[in-house]
Amino acid sequence: MCVLMLGVQLLFAPAAFGVVIDDNGKLFKHAEHSLRAGRFAEAEQAYRQFLSANEKHSPARLGLSAALLKQRKLQEAFDEAVTVATREPKSSRAIALIGMTLLTSGDFPRAREYFTRAVQLDEREALAIAGLGLIDYYESRLEASRRLLRRAVQLAPREPDYVFSLAQAASRAEHYREAADAYEIFLRISPTADEDRRARIRGLIQFLRFVSTQGELYQAGGARRSVVKFELLNNRPIVQMRVNNREEPLRFVLDSGSGMCVISEEAARKMKVSPVARGGRARAVGGDGRFDIVYGFLRELSFGVEDRQNSNVTIGNVPVYIRPFYNKENPVDGYIGLSVLSRHLISVDYRQRLLTMHRDTEALALERESTAQAARNATPNNNTNNATNNATNSATGNTSPPANPVVNTSGERLNSAVEIPVRLTTSGFWSSEINLEGVSKTQNFIIDTGASISVVSEQLATREEMNRYAQSTRIKIHGAAGISENVPLLMLPRVEFNERLARSRVPAVVLDMNSINETAGFEQAGIIGGNVLRHYLVTFDFLRMVMRLEPYDVAGGGVAKPL
Repeated sequence: MCVLMLGVQLLFAPAAFGVVIDDNGKLFKHAEHSLRAGRFAEAEQAYRQFLSANEKHSPARLGLSAALLKQRKLQEAFDEAVTVATREPKSSRAIALIGMTLLTSGDFPRAREYFTRAVQLDEREALAIAGLGLIDYYESRLEASRRLLRRAVQLAPREPDYVFSLAQAASRAEHYREAADAYEIFLRISPTADEDRRARIRGLIQFLRFVSTQGELYQAGGARRSVVKFELLNNRPIVQMRVNNREEPLRFVLDSGSGMCVISEEAARKMKVSPVARGGRARAVGGDGRFDIVYGFLRELSFGVEDRQNSNVTIGNVPVYIRPFYNKENPVDGYIGLSVLSRHLISVDYRQRLLTMHRDTEALALERESTAQAARNATPNNNTNNATNNATNSATGNTSPPANPVVNTSGERLNSAVEIPVRLTTSGFWSSEINLEGVSKTQNFIIDTGASISVVSEQLATREEMNRYAQSTRIKIHGAAGISENVPLLMLPRVEFNERLARSRVPAVVLDMNSINETAGFEQAGIIGGNVLRHYLVTFDFLRMVMRLEPYDVAGGGVAKPL
């Protein structure tokens, strides 16, 4: 699974509606033109003014819903589409817009329901077809996603956002030429108002053209299964790596919160890694919120430097971002993103400071079936035999991954592991549904081994009046775009992964996550960072799109003890 994508806001434009000739005809035309030109606030104002005299004009109200969706005013966009759908229950466009607001807010089951209804009403409803394609994208059904997005483009070839989504799906499916071609079409048909966004895409096209000539990316080599030691610093796993087979080891953070790998400008100079493409500025947390986008290319990354002659794992042909790093207190040289990690089954043992990497998927599948069958055959009377087997495994060094698959480097069977489904955002983050005490609705949180502390978005904190959890302490945050001072700190009373697994009293900082949500595709309410993850043996199963958590300290009912 490769994540080669640029953080660019993903929003859908509605089809142009027919012009209504009345006293306000020019105003309606102006609203439509503003929407197509990307002037969304202007379009919203014009639609509202028109609707003040034409309250039951459905095309204008759907246009207003689309303009609000573009600005991420999700509740208002939802309400306007519902108004039309209530009056006109067979309006496929209204139903599709409801689905898109739900998907953008992260409500996948209801979004799928509305998209399906819209297609049943009109099998040519491109917005609903594209929405179903996006759900497949987020849940890693890439071929199905590409097929649906191609259909949406075929039905509405002048809709730039369908083309953009198809480019993202092609890139993630490692069809880089197809992705570059689609991005070029996007630039030809999209509004020209956002020049910075277009600069980012031009840089991405240049980069995709480059990598399409470099042969297979992320070529996994070395041992089929290996165990690598890591340092745990400020709740972040840090692994020693070699770059391009050079002698000097570098320190990379294991970062499930990054789609691509990142290397510091200083390390790139030291390792003689030159830029291969650049363009535009990315938005991120910290500082002024922006940094230049510069792409590099590593011929090889090697994990585990203890044995120089027989490196544990190597990854060949690795695209990277090159950017400045601002944390001088705990300096590192880079971040290992999901584009590399996803080539393996990854287990992070925070207690023993061990990273286990398994890349033999065929052997894993056979082992899963074997251990699953053994579990089905097990009875309560097997406890003695199980204990004997565990002791034998530990003594003989048998550390093969157990069922489904949790890797425990001590060789013990893990019986309290909990599987958590995850999705992949368009910006390349792993996201999971989380419940917070006091918040009625399930929220989407990024799962980030590279974050020292967990995060709650300003938007959620304000909406749910979380000031009751506020602490007097203010802290400093080192983000990708710089340093943020005096950041508020909350003490969340309870964070639930599911009904079987939760943590109490979780510290979390409050940050503006708009820059993340503009590129994520669906709203992220926060980040689960290392201060939570370090209490579990964490396994990332990229084939099955699940994260498995095995608590180190278990209280009754599988609930981990408070911090």
